[in-house]
Amino acid sequence: MATVRLDQKSRAIVRSISDSYINAIASYFGSGPTDIAVAKAQHKAYSDALSSNGVDVTTLEADQNHPDCVFVEDQAVVIDGHVLLPVPGHESRRGEQPPIADFLVEQLKGHQICKMQSPAMMDGGDILRLGNLFFVGRSTRTNDAGIAELKDLLDHLGHELRVIDIPPHALHLTSICSTPSDQLILVPEGYLSPESFGVMPDGCEIIMMPQEEVYGCNTIGLPGNKVILAEGYPTVKSELENRGFECISIDMSQIRAADGSLTCCSIFY
Repeated sequence: MATVRLDQKSRAIVRSISDSYINAIASYFGSGPTDIAVAKAQHKAYSDALSSNGVDVTTLEADQNHPDCVFVEDQAVVIDGHVLLPVPGHESRRGEQPPIADFLVEQLKGHQICKMQSPAMMDGGDILRLGNLFFVGRSTRTNDAGIAELKDLLDHLGHELRVIDIPPHALHLTSICSTPSDQLILVPEGYLSPESFGVMPDGCEIIMMPQEEVYGCNTIGLPGNKVILAEGYPTVKSELENRGFECISIDMSQIRAADGSLTCCSIFY
């Protein structure tokens, strides 16, 4: 999940891949999954990578009626003692939320629960946090009414929110960008520019990556200067290693086939 700082990444929820995953929505990175067994093996390797690097992972059961249910990031936003339950931007995915909401309500009893109301809509994949600065993508899945509800919450918490228009050839903000640390943003050429993000806070930097490695720009930074990244993106890996990161590469090919990325598959809380 892209809405917690590095020091808050101690627990995460993931959700198993359903047997109907072959029917997952795919319009951007892939044309649809082709091998559910491989997808499940890749998802287990993903969960294991989190667990073996200090994250307490809880796995929720799949919902066979929702092919995209593995992509939990879109269903809840956890920010500094608050849980925002958005209205997901694709109507077919709205039935995925109840078990995720129930789990977070039970686990985070001291948190304030905020439920977004239609016509507002937002996918959690459109939110990116850099320290205490937030960015939100205005996309086909996140509208102005949803952004306004997020801004109300962040104003209450004293955080700044900047809006970025997502180009039509991208799904979400975090589909094409990530923060491997609280000081760095990876951004692919041909999608966004440094100017899209405005003036960076002191000590923070935007790193531009080649357009052909856009999928590799989605990473999960972890404490201890570690970062999980998708296998097969050498420029991204080299750039991070040159900056002193320990890179943990995993195969995400069947996740990518359904337009999913690393951050899509977990919610940190």
